[in-house]
This record gives sequence, C-alpha cells and structure tokens, in this order.
Amino acid sequence: MTPVVQMEGVTKVYRSGSGSRTVEVHALRGIDLSIEAGEYVALMGPSGSGKSTLMHIIGLLDSPTEGQYRLGGEPVRGLSEAALARIRNRRVGFVFQAFFLLPRLTALHNVALPLVYRGVPPAERLRRAKAALEAVGLGDRLDHLPSELSGGQKQRVAIARALVQEPDLLLADEPTGNLDSKSAEEILELFDVLHRQGKTLVVVTHEPEVGERAQRIVRLRDGRLAEGGGA
Repeated sequence: MTPVVQMEGVTKVYRSGSGSRTVEVHALRGIDLSIEAGEYVALMGPSGSGKSTLMHIIGLLDSPTEGQYRLGGEPVRGLSEAALARIRNRRVGFVFQAFFLLPRLTALHNVALPLVYRGVPPAERLRRAKAALEAVGLGDRLDHLPSELSGGQKQRVAIARALVQEPDLLLADEPTGNLDSKSAEEILELFDVLHRQGKTLVVVTHEPEVGERAQRIVRLRDGRLAEGGGA
C-alpha cells in the first residue's frame, strides 16, 4: 500500500537579507520519513528542532527547499499555491491548539464550513457535519455557539471539522495544549478511537504523556530525525 506520507532527503532553508548580509537558517536537514495508512504517529522534539517546519510541510502549508515529498503517492513539490490548496482541502484535516472556530457560527455550521469551499450542496454538508459531530460525541450540541462550549467541546468540534472532509491524514498541532487534564484525556481517548477506526493521525506535541499514546514516536533534533523515521 502507498504510504500516506513519504519524504526523501527533504530540507528546508529559510533565507533573510541579501548579498553579503544573507542569513540562512537550516530548519530541516535531509529528512527521510514514511507514514503508512492507519498509523498513529507523534512528532516530538525540543524547541528549534524543526518539528513545526516538518508539520507545515506535511500539511502542505510550506514547501521543501530540496528533496521529494509525496502525499498519498502524489508528488507535491513545485505545485502552485492553488494546486496545493486543492490537495490540502481534500487530503489533510487540521486540528490546532487554538481551535480556530468562528464565534458567530454554531458547532454544526463551523463543521460544515470546509464543505462550502468544496462546493458540497447545503443539505448534504449539514448532514455530513451532523454525522461528524455525533461521531465525536457532540450530537446534542449542534446549535451551540463556541462561547457556549467548554474547551474540550471546542476541540471536539475542531476535530469534527477536520474529519468531515474524510481526509487521508489528520494532522493535530499541540491539540491538548489549551485544555485541562480531564479534557485533554478525553481528546486523547478520541484519538485512540480514531486510530482503531483506521484513521491516519500525526500529532505534534512536546508533552511525553501525549506522545506515549501514539503507535510510533518520531523525534527531531537540530533539523534531523533522531528516532522513528521509518515505517
């Protein structure tokens, strides 16, 4: 089976200034990484290790300077921003620490929003949004605004919004960072359920107790893989 994520020799160099004043920062240095369908991977490393840059490249929010990256077997390096946006919308679901819910939309309409951009008819997108919220245990909160939800419930809405697109990959960036311990445990239990259902998850975290829930830990240090790169 084709890996969901396949990287070969991926580097990322950020440059600022010009001429003799050019400064280069090597964020990633020759990353080889493979993630199979259905895997649950934790991406870990200290501040400055390159894990955020790697997350952005995996999620098509940034592009490699060198090397090859295939998402679901499709080479993505060199594609236009419009093409990357189309692939990202179809294949990657994002969950962020800050939730990023629109305050004037109900839970149902927040979850349905990505389907608007895909041109899904209104009745169908609301049906799918309702099913996604029921799948994360919020079938009784469809008409609630974000201000009427707890932190854990907001994150569940964000997870439902990511899942409603039926992506190849669920990418979560510090998903428990804004939650109390009880709510964090509930989110991790939900990720366990999603993993058992065959979803492919990549969780970026600095918390050992979060990383330990994953099937595999990929550790970065100084822009290089220190552990767990192979499938």
